[in-house]
Amino acid sequence: MKNVKMVIAFMAFVVATTVAPIVSAQQAGTTPLYERLGGLKGITVVVDDFINRLVANKTLNKNPAINAGRKISPPPYLKFQVSQLICELAGGPCKYTGKAMKESHAHLNISEKEWDVMAKEFQKSLNKFKVPAAEQKELFDMVGKTKADIVVRK
Repeated sequence: MKNVKMVIAFMAFVVATTVAPIVSAQQAGTTPLYERLGGLKGITVVVDDFINRLVANKTLNKNPAINAGRKISPPPYLKFQVSQLICELAGGPCKYTGKAMKESHAHLNISEKEWDVMAKEFQKSLNKFKVPAAEQKELFDMVGKTKADIVVRK
């Protein structure tokens, strides 16, 4: 649950912090990240794999708040929310309707180590589907902006 909320929070922040850069990129004639990721199809395939990894991760499951959160926000719900968030942040047609990252993650007691575990699992999913390095960097830059709202333990 914590993982799911972490991902949702991350995605909400990404949406909030990437709209202006996407507009600037489009004005400059570059292809939006949404399209470079393969649109909603590409995003949902990666997010599905990513959430499956988070739910199965033993390190994350040791956090009782995260583990309990999975009962409130089951994997299918998390997959929807995270896909919606990434879609919007990447310049796609989706509108993220979930809670803000801070609000959705505050009760999960996420540590720096757990954040790093999440990032490694995200990297594995991106690599599995051969997301190019430039697009991975853009995604991690977006996600990194949510860290302060998600990580509450050092």
